[in-house]
Amino acid sequence: ACPACGFVAYVNPRMVVTTLPVTERGEVVLLRRGFEPGRGSWAQPGGFLEIDETVSEAAIRETFEETGLIVEPGQIVGLYTRLEAAVVVIAFESKILGGAFRTNPEALEIAAFRPADIPWPGIAFRTSELALRDWLRLRHPDVLAGLPTDRG
Repeated sequence: ACPACGFVAYVNPRMVVTTLPVTERGEVVLLRRGFEPGRGSWAQPGGFLEIDETVSEAAIRETFEETGLIVEPGQIVGLYTRLEAAVVVIAFESKILGGAFRTNPEALEIAAFRPADIPWPGIAFRTSELALRDWLRLRHPDVLAGLPTDRG
């Protein structure tokens, strides 16, 4: 806020829209990030919501841009906050309709993981870990039961 004129400039978090693309075999698709933050670590595809699109449109666009997959967003797995990045993250479970893995500068590697084989030590963000755990809670509670507790 400006003490001279009283103008207030609001700094609000931005919306990040992500997907957990699920293969016909029930595997979840993750990408190895090509950019910081989290370069070299695993995360779900996603990015910033643009001013002229819905969250579903952003989920479809970001997933295609980062992986080459065409998805249909389904159930919202969760809504998360990353205070250190000033973002709110929405994660959709998504059905893969088509396309093929296509690496690019944003995604150095793309892989589908069985629920029991998610590379937990290499997950980039706390929000990604939470989304994956919430997805497991919905679809594979038996796998979730065998994992160590959340890291906090």
